[in-house]
Amino acid sequence: MFTGIVEEMGVVKTLERTLAGTTLRILASAILDDLAVGASVSVNGACLTVVSVGDREFGVDVSPETLSVTTLGELTAGAPVNLERAMRVNERIGGHLVAGHVDAVGSIRTRKQEGNAIVLTIEAPQEVLRYCVHKGSITLDGISMTMNEVTDRTFSVAVIPHTAKMTTLGLKKPGETVNLESDLIGKYVERLLQERGHLPANPTPVIDRDYLRKRGLI
Repeated sequence: MFTGIVEEMGVVKTLERTLAGTTLRILASAILDDLAVGASVSVNGACLTVVSVGDREFGVDVSPETLSVTTLGELTAGAPVNLERAMRVNERIGGHLVAGHVDAVGSIRTRKQEGNAIVLTIEAPQEVLRYCVHKGSITLDGISMTMNEVTDRTFSVAVIPHTAKMTTLGLKKPGETVNLESDLIGKYVERLLQERGHLPANPTPVIDRDYLRKRGLI
């Protein structure tokens, strides 16, 4: 579990694709303090397992499923990434409960300055928007954010100067993509209401060529 409070921005050193799988090596400093092989780390909002730790870098393996449903496959050497170690149970939760399981990829539609904040409008799929509410929480590339506005296709967030400086959101432009994770509590509430018959069950997905293509299976 994570809190959505990014500890530092790391830099991608390499993204190695082989027949055995994909390994991502990331240059970092602050999070290496107590990072160990087998630990969980959030990389742009995706929970990954550490497989190696060096003096100024660490490595994580990335599964084909993760590559297909996140933006990690788009990373190249030199790209900045948001990093957060797994939370400790005795610490304050500065953001909200984040699982590190990306639900979908969103696209930045607009970026505008309002006072000292950058307002980003994100287009998101319905599987994410169903859990979006005014002043509710959502995770963008591993960053806990509060939604200021929600429509039938988009939601907006205000990025304060500190967040813009400490995370990749300050660098994002219209047309770029972000990993999205819906509020975990909203998912559990929905499931509870479905089991009690207060809400219809989620429809079974149609497994067709389009479904397989979007997940990188064909």
